Amino acid sequence: MKFTQHYTVKWHDTDVNRRVRPAQLLMYMQETAGAHFSHEAMSLDEMRDTKGLAFLLSSISICIYDALYAYDEIDVQTWVCEGRGLSYNRCFCILRNGQVVAEAASVWALLDLNTHRLLKAEEEPFHIEPENNLQLVTLPKRLRVPALEHMELAGERQIVYSDIDYNGHMNNTHYPDLFCDYTPDICGKSVTGMMFSFLHEASYGHVLKVYRMETEDGYLFRTVDENGTVCTDAFLRTEPFTGLEKRE
Repeated sequence: MKFTQHYTVKWHDTDVNRRVRPAQLLMYMQETAGAHFSHEAMSLDEMRDTKGLAFLLSSISICIYDALYAYDEIDVQTWVCEGRGLSYNRCFCILRNGQVVAEAASVWALLDLNTHRLLKAEEEPFHIEPENNLQLVTLPKRLRVPALEHMELAGERQIVYSDIDYNGHMNNTHYPDLFCDYTPDICGKSVTGMMFSFLHEASYGHVLKVYRMETEDGYLFRTVDENGTVCTDAFLRTEPFTGLEKRE
């Protein structure tokens, strides 16, 4: 069953071009997923504290079809899709006035914090009726990032207090901002698609090296921890921003 949460876009969610930052789109989706779980079962904090379980985002692909602006009224839908093996699938849709602004398909893992074991889909203690999975045809099916020798070192980024959540590592909603920060001339571009593969957590106090490679329609990224561990692979699809559109 689909779950819907209503939001009013905040002015502080927007960027230099008065558009909502890509990171905030992911935040709206994540907030709605948390609300969905609270509505159907128990809050994610309760699940962690009473069941010793935590969902970890493995990958997400996001298509952005139109910009959002301050004080827009939006509805964010989320739904669970059929899981398989160690993968728990969840989709999202953001609508303004009934029109789809963004869509996303994500894959999660469920971790037993006591045994450090990943649970199979059939072991999940709470059942939420699944819906059909989204097919995002405008993004690649698989994120492929080349070896580091084919990428340039764009910079280094320390994980600080404002990045971390209850788990003690960088919250995944911060990654779009991180990669936008390392996209050349980002103030002159619009992000129309994002793909992230989360391979290892970025812990508080650690320093990430951010590698980058330009493609025909955007940039590929890879973050590497100071200990050599690959943390995140990403792709931002961009197009030139030509100025503020006339809105109806």
